[in-house]
Amino acid sequence: MKYIVVLGDGMSDEPIAALGGKTPLEAANTPTMDELASKGEMGMVQNVPAGMSPGSEVANLSVMGYDPLTDFTGRSPLEALSVGVEMEPDDIIFRCNVATVTEEEPYDQKTILDHSASEISTADADILMDAIRKAFNSEEFQFYTGTSYRHIMVWKHGRLAQLEPPHDHLTQVIGPWLPKELVLREFMEKSFDILNNHPLNVARAAEGKNKANTLWYWGAGTKPSLQSFSEKTGLKGAVISAVDLLKGIAVGANMQICEVEGATGSIDTNWEGKAQATIDALLKDGCDFAYVHLEAPDEMAHQGLTEEKVRSIEYLDSRIVAPIKQAMENAGEDFRILILPDHPNLLRLRTHVGEPVPYVLYDSTKERKSLARYSETEARATGIFEPKGHELMARFLQR
Repeated sequence: MKYIVVLGDGMSDEPIAALGGKTPLEAANTPTMDELASKGEMGMVQNVPAGMSPGSEVANLSVMGYDPLTDFTGRSPLEALSVGVEMEPDDIIFRCNVATVTEEEPYDQKTILDHSASEISTADADILMDAIRKAFNSEEFQFYTGTSYRHIMVWKHGRLAQLEPPHDHLTQVIGPWLPKELVLREFMEKSFDILNNHPLNVARAAEGKNKANTLWYWGAGTKPSLQSFSEKTGLKGAVISAVDLLKGIAVGANMQICEVEGATGSIDTNWEGKAQATIDALLKDGCDFAYVHLEAPDEMAHQGLTEEKVRSIEYLDSRIVAPIKQAMENAGEDFRILILPDHPNLLRLRTHVGEPVPYVLYDSTKERKSLARYSETEARATGIFEPKGHELMARFLQR
């Protein structure tokens, strides 16, 4: 038996007037996921435990079968694992976005415009992070380039701080959301002076792109310790994702990471390459389990792009789920596939909420027949609900 999880990050939403009162998932043309829903099990699952922040770090751990209440030590340490950061138990790890804020006002009166600086490329971001490293790196503080706008700072033997995700405060004045920890706030203010008129940002502005003109700290945590996925499940697992968070979970869980050229974490990602990497992991590399993560629906929701969110869901269906299903059938493999979001990302809010999400669980050896299609409404109507997201994995694996 081969096991496949297809994770459409932030794919779930609420009914939207511009879509005729449908959610993006309901509005999207998804014939393959609909077929699997009609032949499998559909229900709702609560991936974010009550009282925890509805981030991808918490929700993806849950989907992968780890209980966030006991296994989560912060988002940034997981991302740091993916870029090879060495951590000591009392180091504090921070995500630092390169983000876009307005230019004219005093720093605390600026408005945050874009948490991703027009989805800056990793190559461009690395140039800016070099400038940050030259200004700020020391024995106590070290900065590391991640992917696109997502980067890491390590505060050796530092202090935890309460911080706000930038995508939760788009178009807002930043003063109320700045860190109370003075050293972090000073880094942010000084970063604007370094980055705003950097030649790369001047060129980006001339091209109509948002400047990556400030650091923004969030997601602080300490060194993680996850049980090996193979010890936990008895399966050899692989992760296919463009984002450091999922790669970090894979490192922490001793899972194989499948790198895909052109994987961006957005709608322009190499969809076919990610599908093929999943197929190869299962049929050529001896893996029993593959977790393919698609960030595009989440990014489109953060940007408030309704049509693009719908299109990303359609791409997930036609360019990920369909070829993987076909490859398993062509190879004569028995397989189970679990399709779901980690959390909703509401276009109305442009950020995550912690509500339950719809899932499809299909087993090629136990097909049934119904008229269902994959959607929030029909998943709720089944009455099937898993209140503890991490327990769905055990049922999926039947272990």
